[in-house]
Amino acid sequence: MALKTVPVSKCLDKKLLLFGFEIPDLLAIFLTLSILNFLFGNTPLKLALVWLPTAGLAAALRYGKRGKPDNYLVHWLRFQIKPGTLSAFHEPTLWNAPPRLNRRCA
Repeated sequence: MALKTVPVSKCLDKKLLLFGFEIPDLLAIFLTLSILNFLFGNTPLKLALVWLPTAGLAAALRYGKRGKPDNYLVHWLRFQIKPGTLSAFHEPTLWNAPPRLNRRCA
């Protein structure tokens, strides 16, 4: 009785990278490129107004995220968007001041 074997990929836990960038980073780069091209595509300064800022963003993402965990930018943006104080309880609708103690000096 022979054991059946099937070849499988050995890199299932490897993160998806294209040109050294994660997918959300590539979306940010191409979104920046498309918006700047839409705004400044017909000007004679297309190189300075479209390609240089996009290349700068790509370089900043490449070197700024070096040594950071996967999807660092997505998690950082979610943290920045959340409210400053998180609570397990709802905010009170009516607030009454606590009773004051009657302390008389003898």
